[in-house]
Amino acid sequence: MKRTLGPLETQLLAYAQMRQLRTIRSGDLTRTLRLTPRQEARLLSRLAKAALIARVWRGVYLVPPRLPLGGKWSPDEILALNTLMEDRRGRYQICGPNAFNRYGFDNQMSARVYAYNNRISGDRTIGTVALTLIKVADERLGDTEEVQTKEGLTAVYSSRVRTLVDAVYDWSRFNGLPRAFGWIQADLASGRVGATQLVRAALGYGDIGTIRRIGALLEREAVDASLLRKLARALKSSTSLIPWIPTRPKRGRVDRRWGVVWNDRA
Repeated sequence: MKRTLGPLETQLLAYAQMRQLRTIRSGDLTRTLRLTPRQEARLLSRLAKAALIARVWRGVYLVPPRLPLGGKWSPDEILALNTLMEDRRGRYQICGPNAFNRYGFDNQMSARVYAYNNRISGDRTIGTVALTLIKVADERLGDTEEVQTKEGLTAVYSSRVRTLVDAVYDWSRFNGLPRAFGWIQADLASGRVGATQLVRAALGYGDIGTIRRIGALLEREAVDASLLRKLARALKSSTSLIPWIPTRPKRGRVDRRWGVVWNDRA
């Protein structure tokens, strides 16, 4: 922990506070603090290593609103994610375990923030914020809900129905199956989501496996036949079969309409 700030560190943080700057970029300080580019780079690196500012991307740093004398500082999750995406000029939506918790499907709090986005893939750390960034095509972003945080920031989450579809679509990444089947059944029964919404989201953001599994589930739930036909029309004729629960052996009754093996009792 860096307990004593040098004159340059103090000047940088005081300058950022006076100007109410949230971010500093390489080149911002060369004229203000009369530094060479190399001196500026070393100063920013020292402060980031001391956890007094947080490196977001090459040459981009988040700074605290007040001088963190004698302590460390880290941005919150939404500030870190928003700043990164704004710098990369990208779009994102928080998904997976974070969305499961937000909508009450799972009470476990994730130590990481999972986000679909159209710019970056992989794990990143900004301050103490751990991010898992999942790069997807532009057309796979959508069906979102904006949430205002108490700090006045806007967080973008996958909507409730989109989260249910993603739990089926991205089951291996998010450990979504078979849990998602129960979530969908409960939400349909309570009216939190409608079958029409679910079909629309499955067709818009799912793959063939997602459509098959959701179609089979909705037929079990005896939803309107016209909705089932919409899903069935998206499937090409095929003799291949997929397991209802992917992590279990593919043994059980075969549903030929959806190409699903009912292995929930296997």
